[in-house]
Amino acid sequence: MTEPEIGDTPEIDYTAVFRALPGAVALLTRQLLYADANDEFLRMLGRTREQVVGRPLNDQVPDRPNDPAAAVLRHLEAALSKVAETGERDAALQRYEIAAPDRPGASDEQYWSLINVPVFGSDGRVALLLHRVEDVTELMRAREVALSLQEAMLPAPRPVGRHRAAVRYRPAVGALNVCGDWYELLDLPGGRIAVAIGDVVGKGLTAACVMGQLRSALSAVSRVVDSPARALEVLDLYARSVDGAENTTAAETFIDWETRTIAYSSAGHPPPVLLTGGTVVLLDQATDPPLGARPENGPRPQATAPFTEGALLVLYTDGLIERRGEDIDTGLARLAGSLTRHRAADPDTLADALLADLLPPDGATDDTALVIVRL
Repeated sequence: MTEPEIGDTPEIDYTAVFRALPGAVALLTRQLLYADANDEFLRMLGRTREQVVGRPLNDQVPDRPNDPAAAVLRHLEAALSKVAETGERDAALQRYEIAAPDRPGASDEQYWSLINVPVFGSDGRVALLLHRVEDVTELMRAREVALSLQEAMLPAPRPVGRHRAAVRYRPAVGALNVCGDWYELLDLPGGRIAVAIGDVVGKGLTAACVMGQLRSALSAVSRVVDSPARALEVLDLYARSVDGAENTTAAETFIDWETRTIAYSSAGHPPPVLLTGGTVVLLDQATDPPLGARPENGPRPQATAPFTEGALLVLYTDGLIERRGEDIDTGLARLAGSLTRHRAADPDTLADALLADLLPPDGATDDTALVIVRL
């Protein structure tokens, strides 16, 4: 065989490429007959190519209708039929109870990522269905551990000083890893309080651990410094020594009841929102790059905003307002509108209303943390 010269387009054996794909992939006809299956798919089924190709999908369904494997295949048959009919791809994360082979009468919880994609023919109609399946059970178990760790590290809802507060944390729906969203509420000397929120860039156990380190550090620093800007400056210095903490965003506010002012500073985080006197104000006059993003550590900017009694302060992470393909100003306007509509509600009711208004009906694709304080 002659080696292709530089600039030549090599001939590609797509059948060989398909069969060598690392994931378990199969091709089915519109009638749900197996047209082909790659080596990993056959290995997962424990069957030969001759036992699969040319046979119908439901040929694998056990005779026992209550068998968990039958439920898996019934769901898959319905999903593939829908793709064949609509020409739209389908993706789902499915949980199943699978009989434990070594424990009669027992079952194991398993999670499978199922992706079904239409393959169109020259006439524009669906000709084949590409089915990809992946066992993500271990990833889901790691997610549950990370989520439990994250929730254990976040402070429980409680009043701050004499004022009512509400907190919420919502993990992304369908994601295999939790993110590093966090918040903090602190009583400070002189009757003041600190309210902070942040978002670690990574995901999973690593992000949860980094989140815990940063939240604890900011909690300690905020009790001994005199301003949120100084607190974020020290936190930035600390973050530079923590693997995985770079580019974390954070915002902190110090609320002074005596002067009725909020001092605030932000490290690349979406701006806190103040609803006072019926007016929505974005606290966006003291924004700096995320933690560890500047070449050197240095002073952070700070601004001050007045508030009236009964005002609302809202801090949140980007999962509440950001949507793919949408300008952030649209999300901020949506938040302002919801706050205005529900401004008379108590913090707990308002928190639930904001989540209902702003998160997509089928769940957000990013984690969301939310803190609301009635001033």
